[in-house]
Amino acid sequence: MQRFAIGIEFCGMHYRGWQTQQAGVSSLQETLETVLSKIANEPILLHGAGRTDAGVHATNMVAHFDTNAIRPEQGWLRGANSQLPKDISIQWIKEVGTDFHARFKAQARRYRYVVYNTPNRPALLHKQVTHVHQQLDVEKMMVAARKFEGTHNFESFRAAACQSKQPVRHLSHCRLIRHGRYLVLDIQADGFLHHMVRNIMGCLLEIGQGCYEIDHIDTMFAAQDRKAAGVTAPADGLYFIQAYYPEQFDLPNPPLGPHWLNLPDEMADL
Repeated sequence: MQRFAIGIEFCGMHYRGWQTQQAGVSSLQETLETVLSKIANEPILLHGAGRTDAGVHATNMVAHFDTNAIRPEQGWLRGANSQLPKDISIQWIKEVGTDFHARFKAQARRYRYVVYNTPNRPALLHKQVTHVHQQLDVEKMMVAARKFEGTHNFESFRAAACQSKQPVRHLSHCRLIRHGRYLVLDIQADGFLHHMVRNIMGCLLEIGQGCYEIDHIDTMFAAQDRKAAGVTAPADGLYFIQAYYPEQFDLPNPPLGPHWLNLPDEMADL
C-alpha cells in the first residue's frame, strides 16, 4: 500500500464544493476520485485539507489517497490531468508515509479573497473575483482586518448550519492588501469555520462602505450570534491557496496564488 499527497488547482464555479455529499451532485472530491480510480484500476478515496464551499476556487488544495496500484508519479500526474475536466488540474504528486494525513496533519490553512473594485463589472474575471462597484474606505478596511488576528470565538462569523463543535480559532494573520484595482484579503488560521472567511470579508466591505465603525467588530464578537455580524460575501472571490504541514513531510511549496494576480513575492510572508 502506498500513500500519495497531491496538490490540486481548481475553478469551483461548476461544483457544489469539495466534499461528496449526495448522489447526482457534482463535487470536486468525487470528480477526482472517479479519474484516479480509473488510473489505479481500484476504488480511490481522497482526503482533502479543507472542505471548500460551492463556487470557491483553489490554487493548491492538498489531498492524499492510498493505493495498491504501482504507477510512476508522472504516470499518475499525466494520466489524471489528461482525463480530468479542464477546470481541475493536479499540480504535483509526492509519495508520503502513512503517518501523513492531508486534513489532520495540517497545522494551518491559508485563503485569499479577491475583490475587484471598479465602477463597472469585469467580463474576463466573471466568477473569479467579487465585483464591488461602490467606493470603499480601503485604509479603514485595512485597520479593521487586523482586529480579527489572534485567538477569538468566531461564533458570529460562521454559518448557522456550521457543524463544528468548537468556534474558537487562532488567526496568525488577516491582512488586506490593495493591488491596483484589486483588494486582496490574505488570511491564515489553524482552521476555518463554515463561511468564516466570507463573513469576515462581508464585514470588512460593510465597514468600507461606512455602514459601521471598526470598533463594532468587538460588539459582533461579544454577541456570539450570527445575526449580529454582517453579510456573507459571495463565493466567487475566495481561493484556498495553501495548507501548512510539519517540515518532516517535505511537501512541494509552490508560489501562492491566484497566479494571475501577480502579487509581489514579499506578500508571501505576512
